Amino acid sequence: MTVGVRHDDLRRRNRAMVVGAVRRATQPSRTEIAATTRLSNSTISAISSDLIAEGALVEVKSGETALARRGRPQVALGLNPGFASVVSVVLTLNQLWTSLISYDGPVADEAGQRLPPMPMGKAELAGAVVGAVRCLLQRGPRRRRPARIALAVQGITDSSDSRLLWSPITPHSDIAFGPLLEERLGIPTTVQNDCNMIAVALKWRWPQRYGADFFAVLLSNGIGMGLMQKGQLFTGTHSSGGEFGHMIHVPHGALCRCGRRGCIEAYAGNYALVRSAAGGAETDPPAADIGQAEIEALADAARASEGRERAAFRRAGEAIGYGMGNLFALFDPAPVAIVGPGALAFDILEEPIRAAIAQTAGGQHSGAISFATEPNEMPLIREGCAMTALAFVDDQVAARASAPAAHQPGRAMA
Repeated sequence: MTVGVRHDDLRRRNRAMVVGAVRRATQPSRTEIAATTRLSNSTISAISSDLIAEGALVEVKSGETALARRGRPQVALGLNPGFASVVSVVLTLNQLWTSLISYDGPVADEAGQRLPPMPMGKAELAGAVVGAVRCLLQRGPRRRRPARIALAVQGITDSSDSRLLWSPITPHSDIAFGPLLEERLGIPTTVQNDCNMIAVALKWRWPQRYGADFFAVLLSNGIGMGLMQKGQLFTGTHSSGGEFGHMIHVPHGALCRCGRRGCIEAYAGNYALVRSAAGGAETDPPAADIGQAEIEALADAARASEGRERAAFRRAGEAIGYGMGNLFALFDPAPVAIVGPGALAFDILEEPIRAAIAQTAGGQHSGAISFATEPNEMPLIREGCAMTALAFVDDQVAARASAPAAHQPGRAMA
């Protein structure tokens, strides 16, 4: 049976291809867009004219483009920075960052603050997030209301991208951050797992390495993972999924921050390294917040000589390696990004990680495993949030069949 394609569906797809090509290439010419999308020149001309009229795109005159030639300089297309904006919010164990991002991608403004070291109450945490966003939006000149907020949080979120299900930041569970921010700020909001946002950012930054399939492993106060499969972010049916750090490494083993025992994080998280290096018992409560300087000092001691510090890193590497080997048995090996403060100690961790992987079924193809390190996770999380929110605006742009003359992506700020 032949299935016809509706004209508006085709138009939406073509508009999405043009917007996507401009966002990926940064000021391409119409000729370059045609080469990328394989759309006809007439189709690109019609769509780009509509998008310029709507305010989403602007023409950028340039004397040099990738296809520059003698004669009149080509006119490139760029995203209009003033067309819309989005907000990125990153909430971790000890930090709260907010960023205002222009439609073309750059950060227009940002602010950060330290959070109290003790777990925060539900109302206190919600108030801190709302207050930080309001403060960011009230700075500088009067602006149009942002089109979207993407909140990344350290912990487990739900599969509908609206709720925080669990986090070490607070003793409370099932916090409806999405509806709460929408009610108080009047801006559509998605709630995302921080490691998933790292994976999104890596795919945008380095598509040659992090394209169809890869793992992003966060080694910090907590242990997490973002996973791309066939170019799509892996999530669970009920939650954000990918809780690598809370896979069991040793049944009934060391106490994890989540309250269970034997998790990978209970051997490889920053608090686990400090606990092990100090000779503490596996049942000792995890420290609330371990600074990067303390982990760097432990790594230096581990490099210097055999002792508790080196043994702690060896145990951490084994826990990570066995966990990754089990994942490779399910998904097959793929490029791995080691992200966060733990990346600064990867020279100590790599050998026990590879040795552990080699003992698992997933190690049969260990030659296909490659590691790269990214020590600073915060810019990646912020960028992943930004791209997630901007993709929502791009979808709205693509969905419009025609250009309403008075279209505004956001209402004016009160």
